[in-house]
Amino acid sequence: MNILIASPEIYPFVKTGGLADVTGALPKALKKLGAEVRVILPKHKGIEEKGFPMKYKNYKFSCPISQTMVDGEVVESEYDGVVAYLVEKDEYYYRDYLYSTPDGDYLDNAERFIFFAKSILEAIKVTGYIPDVLHCNDWETALTPVFLRTLHREDPVVKNVSTLFTIHNLGYQGLFWQHDMHLLNIGWEYFTPDYLEFFGKINFLKGGIVFSDIINTVSKKYSEEIQTEEFGCDLDGILRTRSKDLYGIINGIDYEDWNPAKDPFIPARYGIDNIENKKICKSSLQEAFGLPLNEKFPLIATISRLADQKGFDLIASSLEEMLSLGTQYVILGTGERRYHDLFTELSKKYHASFSIRIAYDNRLAHLIEAGADMFLMPSRYEPCGLNQLYSLKYGTVPIVRGVGGLEDTIIDYTKMPETGNGFKFYDYSKDVLLDAIERSLKVYGNRNDWLNLVKRCMGEDFSWERSAKEYIELYKKAIEKHEPR
Repeated sequence: MNILIASPEIYPFVKTGGLADVTGALPKALKKLGAEVRVILPKHKGIEEKGFPMKYKNYKFSCPISQTMVDGEVVESEYDGVVAYLVEKDEYYYRDYLYSTPDGDYLDNAERFIFFAKSILEAIKVTGYIPDVLHCNDWETALTPVFLRTLHREDPVVKNVSTLFTIHNLGYQGLFWQHDMHLLNIGWEYFTPDYLEFFGKINFLKGGIVFSDIINTVSKKYSEEIQTEEFGCDLDGILRTRSKDLYGIINGIDYEDWNPAKDPFIPARYGIDNIENKKICKSSLQEAFGLPLNEKFPLIATISRLADQKGFDLIASSLEEMLSLGTQYVILGTGERRYHDLFTELSKKYHASFSIRIAYDNRLAHLIEAGADMFLMPSRYEPCGLNQLYSLKYGTVPIVRGVGGLEDTIIDYTKMPETGNGFKFYDYSKDVLLDAIERSLKVYGNRNDWLNLVKRCMGEDFSWERSAKEYIELYKKAIEKHEPR
């Protein structure tokens, strides 16, 4: 089976969040199962400087953007045995940020990602790698199935390529004003509620939902939630029409990158048999954030995009009472400027117990997972979540709101002490969040119970092998579903 995975970001080339981790790790897991897998992404600024091989093989192409033929080139690279195609177009992708600056989205994002969506199909033709299944990810690639079924429906090279479309976060849909329709080069008959039209705008993500053979999300619970009005982001109706083709597969994690027994980014490696080394990581974490070095203080952490979706309004309203319980708290992440400002001020007010680092820092993220006692994720919604899975492996007990993948992966210790691997709450309110933290602190105060819980967390297995096998089955469904032409 030949698979081409398309994504706007793929680790280790470039990363802003969990999407890159998923699309970087899945190909390696699929290859171990015998599939031939390649990936494609834009050649963003900074990739070449990282030392990846860059092979220019004259894979040049052009595609229409409105009334203009726009040229591009596919550069071949490689990571961990996976062939990667990088779409080179400096005008679109050689920028300091991938999607937006701290002050807002790039104004030409519609054109940038229409070009990328078209270039994926052109890359198939110029490289000669014709996949059985094209696996598209999120709104930035969602128009590729649209173009496959419209502009390329009679193209003998690609017309029989099947499609799987993965929704990593329904909240990000790629919405643009209707006057950008000319950039797509498809007729206005596709600007209707059955296709791309969405409250007077073009909805890229909706195109992927409508035109792909099979659709999936990154947890079973989330696949159910998005078909409801509460979580459907106004796409629940169209998703219900595709319910027979909609599946949920929980993300895996790459234990080569996230494993305290071999992590090069932490001061002391550890496993279930030498868990005492986690104390060394805790001291290093406290030092890194300028907090008092005290092993007995329960240390809670969050690594996240600073946004409403991740529950930062709830964190802000709960912070003072959380710290009054005798905890320390650290945050790592970037996001909305108002949260940058708010939590920076709070860190000055509570400098003895709270600290924030507004940055993306992979090394520090590993130290946080290793050094914290608990990991807090009070998300409004969470398609899958990866940090709770990293936390389990590092023996950092998750405290989560029971939505999406957090519901699927975390079992509440209070209700099920024999199998629990974290603490869970459901109402989106300060009181229940603080109750979950207090429940965790009560167990933390009993050394033997806490140690047993930590070891149980570390024994959980969310490796990619299981998830990759499920993706193989979805690829088969996509091939069966695809209408021969």
